[in-house]
Amino acid sequence: MKKSILLTVLATIGVGASAGLLLAWQEAKTGIPVHMVVTMEPRRESVIPQIDRDNLAVYQGKDQRPVTGFEPLNGSSMQLLILIGDSSGSAFNTNIDTLKQFVNALPSTTEAGIGYMRNGMTQMAASFTSDHAAAANGIRLAAGPGGADVSPYDSLTEAIKRWPKNAAKRREVIMISSGIEGLEGGYTSNNQYVNAGIAAAQKAGVIVYCIYVPSVGHYGHSFWRTTWGQNFLSQLADETGGESYMVGFSAPVSLKPFLDRITTAMQHQYLLTFTARAEDKASLRPVRIVVISKDASIAAADKVYVRAGL
Repeated sequence: MKKSILLTVLATIGVGASAGLLLAWQEAKTGIPVHMVVTMEPRRESVIPQIDRDNLAVYQGKDQRPVTGFEPLNGSSMQLLILIGDSSGSAFNTNIDTLKQFVNALPSTTEAGIGYMRNGMTQMAASFTSDHAAAANGIRLAAGPGGADVSPYDSLTEAIKRWPKNAAKRREVIMISSGIEGLEGGYTSNNQYVNAGIAAAQKAGVIVYCIYVPSVGHYGHSFWRTTWGQNFLSQLADETGGESYMVGFSAPVSLKPFLDRITTAMQHQYLLTFTARAEDKASLRPVRIVVISKDASIAAADKVYVRAGL
């Protein structure tokens, strides 16, 4: 009897191993399936035309990869983290009610979280919850300087590392910040802290929207620092598939126009599935997506995480 059970177990393991080897062989031949959230935008017309997977081309370098799925996500599950710079000035503080209204109006399928960026870390004022009123109550006045201008990009990286696991189809961030990187990682497009935040978001499939709000204190009127802060915010948003919003170097009178545009963008998101080349090591790999024969454009991360071939 025991021998019969043992043979059955070994046979089951053998079937599982065979299935695993078959999957590995198939992936080595055809590639690795990859999912990424993308946002459709109108190009010249105000209305986005009907788009399906046949209207999209995905490239890794010069190599065009097969598109296997294109699923609309409007109304689907989402986790949205609103990150607020704790050095933000009065432009943020006078918009607290506006931001609370935005959170309260989120769809029931969205879990919202509120975090404050300070000293390169994120202090959660409201954990992810579908109780939007509770999340909105976590929004408070910005505390001001005293370490608050330390890299918001480190704060983003830390928040992503601590992001709770969930089956939500979308994970997105709205970062309200001056964008100033106070850790002196270099005022260049190759800033190590900015790059680390971008890589963390790309690996986790997190889209980041950025809203520029000036800081208090000296950093708030340093033209050199604010210029690079805006550059960094734009780089972060663009390379993760989001958008950055600002009114020159001035403080926005209201955040509502920006929040409205973000809401519209989220209503035109899709889950794109394509087959990436199979390689030995898991890594972030450059990707380029082109819209074919339609008057529309697409916002998407410029790199996507691809697991290693089995």
